[in-house]
Amino acid sequence: MASNAPAASELYSSGFFHPIVEQCEGCERIVEANNNKYCQAYSFPEAKWRLGICNFATHKKPEIVVSTIKINPLKAAKRASGGKKKK
Repeated sequence: MASNAPAASELYSSGFFHPIVEQCEGCERIVEANNNKYCQAYSFPEAKWRLGICNFATHKKPEIVVSTIKINPLKAAKRASGGKKKK
């Protein structure tokens, strides 16, 4: 059976895929065709980096920020004890 799918170099040079941006360097999804580097997973890599980290990136992990809340120890003790009022 003959395949009608274009070769990888033809696919990337057709103009549908755009070259990677600087933030993509080091990702495992990069393929090289015609002396340019392209993303295997997404055709316009620049758009994936506009709002932060690319969700396809294999070389970067999102940072989880944990914020601490200051609690008044007196109020915490009252809440823990049940906080029942005298009548």
